[in-house]
Amino acid sequence: MSGAPTLDQILRQRHGARQEVVNVDERMVKLVIFALGPHWFAFPGTHIREILAQAVVHFVPGCPPSLEGVINVRGDIATVIRLHDVLQLPAPASGQDSAIMLGSGAGIESGLRVDRIIDVVDVAHSSIQPPPATLGEPLRTLVLGVVHFQDQPVSLLDLERLLAGYAEGLTG
Repeated sequence: MSGAPTLDQILRQRHGARQEVVNVDERMVKLVIFALGPHWFAFPGTHIREILAQAVVHFVPGCPPSLEGVINVRGDIATVIRLHDVLQLPAPASGQDSAIMLGSGAGIESGLRVDRIIDVVDVAHSSIQPPPATLGEPLRTLVLGVVHFQDQPVSLLDLERLLAGYAEGLTG
């Protein structure tokens, strides 16, 4: 029994082990995850003001096809941009349910048409991986990083750059 540690020795070892644990507060990022066809994307939650399940979009003649029209949000008029068109993805089947996110960036506020909202989540900033080098245009310039959610890759988009580029395309 002389080789067995005493209770005091065991408690000291455990106390010492606890002191080695470092508690780190991880910076979290709120993401609004949405789908465009089979692809999942996200915008930082700081740029999304509201999610509208239903809104009547009024067509405006002479606008580019990517500008679906305008909506009335409690007395404020907002444009609605089709993200499928902006990201050069195939258009959804007609009659499919969809949602509109009210977002802002680059001094522009607009509705953003998506197929569906997946979730609004907080993720650890360290879980966001760099974008793959194989991304094609226009995603290459818009993707800030990739995070996995529900075993699905989610491309985090830069709404500031997306809206600034959209405005340049309309005026340039």
